[in-house]
Amino acid sequence: MLSGSERAAATAGPDVLSGSERAEFGPDRHSRADRPLAVVGPTASGKSALALALARQLGQSMEGPVEIVAVDSMQVYKGMDIGTATPTPAEQAEIPHHLIDLVEPTEEFSVADLQREARAAVAAVRGRGGVPVLVGGTGLYVRAVVDDLDMPGRWPDVRREIEADPDTAGLHRKLVGLDPAAAARMEPSNRRRVVRALEVTLGGGRPFSSYGPGLDRYPPTPFVQVGLHRPRPDLDARIAARYRGQLQAGFLDEVKALAGRELSRTAAQALGYRELLAHLRGELTLEEAVEAAVARTRRFARRQQSWFRRDPRICWLDAPAAVEEVTAVWDAAIADPSRRPAAPDPQESKGGGK
Repeated sequence: MLSGSERAAATAGPDVLSGSERAEFGPDRHSRADRPLAVVGPTASGKSALALALARQLGQSMEGPVEIVAVDSMQVYKGMDIGTATPTPAEQAEIPHHLIDLVEPTEEFSVADLQREARAAVAAVRGRGGVPVLVGGTGLYVRAVVDDLDMPGRWPDVRREIEADPDTAGLHRKLVGLDPAAAARMEPSNRRRVVRALEVTLGGGRPFSSYGPGLDRYPPTPFVQVGLHRPRPDLDARIAARYRGQLQAGFLDEVKALAGRELSRTAAQALGYRELLAHLRGELTLEEAVEAAVARTRRFARRQQSWFRRDPRICWLDAPAAVEEVTAVWDAAIADPSRRPAAPDPQESKGGGK
């Protein structure tokens, strides 16, 4: 990995913006409020701690106080605070946080719902003279906000009818006839994706493939993205240690309070919660549940790293990153928006060395 100062210097990469794009991100976007920061990276990498440090140090700046917007698929759920590493009540009292404890865990809360709430939060923070800082590790949710993706809605009745058909291959053949472009982008055996594509195509009367430019494109964005890197052994150890700390803080009791409730599909899959619920049903010992949660979280962290590494707009810093390193990257992007960070070395996401 490059050092923080070297990464900041890497923002002076090749000029990749056209004239119209340069105008869009030109002199009218010259402040941190106009170019909000997004801190991204895998779970347990230290994103929330960095955002809090930024808010504390920059809170008295001339540009206004920092407010944190949590772009997280699980922290929106009430009563799921310990296992999702939600900022503590004291931290939320010290620094304003948004998109936390929005809905009951029995309710569905889609990426489109979070996108809508995040837009409103960012606008509200800027409207009162503050500086928004996004924090997120859920790749699609971050992209939805950072790139303002055109997100399809949901049609539950249509989905139920599709899900009643157990023939996934047959459903994929149906999708080929309705939206061949979407069908070509997914494995015929990937039932979740096939069902979702059919739900959108049939329910919305519009091909699933027509939504947005696609996740394989990385257009200019007003957001400045900083990613936190940790070697895999370090990240793995932090994940295990976090679960131990969460259990000591009452994680199991938090899950007991959810047992017996009809959790939403998303909430029921939350890391750690699914395993501890299995323990409470007598399917796993507590030790087995924790081991399974740690293993699944480590696999999830690998997927997070792979997702974010594909985005050439992210400037990577070694964690724990100093506030000064982050602000150097942030201010360099504001000063010259036509220049982006150099793409990271793909080998850096493998193995444990720097």
